[in-house]
Amino acid sequence: MRVLPCGSDAVLIEVDTADQVQRLHGALRTAPPTGVTELVPAARTVLVRYDPRSTDPQRLRTALAALPLTAAAADEPADTVHIPVRYDGPDLAEVARRTGLTERQVIERHTAAHYRVAFCGFSPGFAYLTGLDPVLRLPRRAEPRTRVPAGAVAVADEYTGIYPSPSPGGWHLLGSTGLTLWDATADPPTRLRPGTAVRFVEQTGEADRDPR
Repeated sequence: MRVLPCGSDAVLIEVDTADQVQRLHGALRTAPPTGVTELVPAARTVLVRYDPRSTDPQRLRTALAALPLTAAAADEPADTVHIPVRYDGPDLAEVARRTGLTERQVIERHTAAHYRVAFCGFSPGFAYLTGLDPVLRLPRRAEPRTRVPAGAVAVADEYTGIYPSPSPGGWHLLGSTGLTLWDATADPPTRLRPGTAVRFVEQTGEADRDPR
């Protein structure tokens, strides 16, 4: 763990793995040190903002060293967000071919995993979910698409994610969901915040239409 100063009211904590980010972010959310005002996790870092009137970088370093960085529970939390998916994406066949699986096996492996939102970025509401089956981990597409539709469920590298709005994208598209993942008028505007547990559920009909 490396703690670096970041401006006058924040420190940037660097770690080596996504799992360490999740453990650190979870521990800080559960027992935030005195003076901490905001946490922003990313792929290998956590930005910790603080009130300079209440603490300083040295006191934060001491508090961070004492944090218990336990793993997330393996059991499915009661507040897990379930995402219904129609597995009809344009890259499903290619993902099956490149992983040596059948399309059915790709779907089964994608729905069997327990995911957690590691961080958000790229566009408002885009959540990077960890927990992807190692067999499904593929590099991004050599040629990104100029437009990916909202609701597209995709995989790339160690992550799976859902495009909350139409945008360019280079991930492999497995399917789509009808749920609204970003609504600027809602409070909160996104269902998928860092630390949220997520499961994907296969849907074959219209049952996944979002009531909102």
